[in-house]
Amino acid sequence: MPTRPAPTERQKRLGAELRRMRIAAGRTTEYAAGLLGLDRTKVSNMESGVRGTSPERVRILASNYDCADEEYVDALAAMADVRKPGWWHQYRGTLPQGLLDVAELEWFATRLRSYQTVHVPGLMQLGEYARAIFAAALPPLPDSEIELRVVQRLRRQQVLDHDDPVPYTAYVHEWALRMQFGGRRVMREQLHHLCAVSERDNVELRVLPVEAGAFPGAGHAVLYAHGPVPRLDTVHLDSAHGGEFTHSEAQLGKYRAHMDWWQAHTLDPEASRDLMHSIARQL
Repeated sequence: MPTRPAPTERQKRLGAELRRMRIAAGRTTEYAAGLLGLDRTKVSNMESGVRGTSPERVRILASNYDCADEEYVDALAAMADVRKPGWWHQYRGTLPQGLLDVAELEWFATRLRSYQTVHVPGLMQLGEYARAIFAAALPPLPDSEIELRVVQRLRRQQVLDHDDPVPYTAYVHEWALRMQFGGRRVMREQLHHLCAVSERDNVELRVLPVEAGAFPGAGHAVLYAHGPVPRLDTVHLDSAHGGEFTHSEAQLGKYRAHMDWWQAHTLDPEASRDLMHSIARQL
């Protein structure tokens, strides 16, 4: 398979898992190369995501690495089985790769959870609200890129309403609902939209009231994407300097605990909608 100049996070994750499996088995890259009939450099490139692989090769490696977790191996084989590019690939070269990686992560997730402290969740943003966020960037973004980002963000939302929508739990701090991105009218419409989306069977939106006080992970927006098996979960951390993906077991455990904390301390969905309606009436 040809090399990739810029592998996606999903491609790098597959390579990282193959490397992790090889190291756990105590095998060398030379051993893997011999199994696949490749040279050592190509195996190294495969484990970094620079070179693709096939489901068959994934299964060959897993078998010879004595990996007995069939669900895990099936999930890795599925990651290698890429028949056609996803819709987000049309934005390659025009938007930062990180934005495309988030769309890809959401698309393949079996469940999504997130918490937001400043903005409402991207998967629930209206166009005008998203445009106001992108327009506030420093240094300023060109108008053409702002519009491209808005369109791409709205297209991401199809994961919530296509034929097999992903289950999504969104935790939002009350102050994120009071920040008037785009002004009063835009925020009022955004709050009504949040209430409507939260009525969907696959969506749960829960608000953390200001009275709750301190909370874990203050200052970060966090997306927790569940994979086909827990060891393939991924966390995306969003901040002013850009996004970061992490999937070490220690970090996954940490952010699972964060999500459990938010679940325990936020208002239930009905009370959350009541609070959003109340805030909208104040605008």
